[in-house]
Amino acid sequence: MQAQKKPAILKENLRVVSQTEIAPRIFKMVLTGQMVQEMKEGQFLHLRVPDPSKLLRRPISICDIDRETQQVSIIYRVQGMGTELLSQLKSDDFVDTMGPQGNGFDLSVVNQGDKVLLIGGGIGVPPLYATAKALAQKGVEVTAVLGFAHKAAVILEEEMQRVAKVVITTDDGSYGIQGYVSTVVDKMTDDFAAIYSCGAPGMLKYVDKKFANHPHAYMSLEERMTCGMGACYACVVHLKDRSEAANKRVCEDGPVFKTGSVVL
Repeated sequence: MQAQKKPAILKENLRVVSQTEIAPRIFKMVLTGQMVQEMKEGQFLHLRVPDPSKLLRRPISICDIDRETQQVSIIYRVQGMGTELLSQLKSDDFVDTMGPQGNGFDLSVVNQGDKVLLIGGGIGVPPLYATAKALAQKGVEVTAVLGFAHKAAVILEEEMQRVAKVVITTDDGSYGIQGYVSTVVDKMTDDFAAIYSCGAPGMLKYVDKKFANHPHAYMSLEERMTCGMGACYACVVHLKDRSEAANKRVCEDGPVFKTGSVVL
């Protein structure tokens, strides 16, 4: 992957513009602040839970970036008390935010007219939306294969359709094509200039194996984090190539890694 210059990690109280439950226990929060100018596709924000008893921040991927209005959208699933408290924030509340953090997707490897494949699963779909928008603006032909457990869990379909050709799969067949993303991807014959993916570990293992030798195939890993700045080494992944350092930190060296590079 081409080396990217990362902006310094900033800290700002971002103001909540709006918050909406877009699917069962899945929320979209729109935030605004000067930090938005520094954000890139594939990075994440580290949010402090509005409760002093919750010491650890919550890492949430960036879904959409609007630098003109200085607004950023994030989409997350309520999984515990921390995200439950975040989901209760209202317009004009403030969120103590660190970011933008991590290495985002390298979009410099594709050019106008190229074909690109996005592979997403569940709550891993949101960071691919900002990526699809940026690619479409470059004149890239984007195909997105998005997998969900069932119809009620489908998110961002209409938004994605504005910038990409979209294929939806569901595990139970209640919407789109029944099966996993592999059901669709394995039948594709297009020559894609790049592949960008984000989702559950099982899906990423498939992408990692399928595109292990592709020169520009990337995965965004979802990993539990503690400090979010690379100091604590709580989110370490091991490299397959032991000629380099034995591990990388998802928060600092990722969350995006090239396929075939890390042990999943």
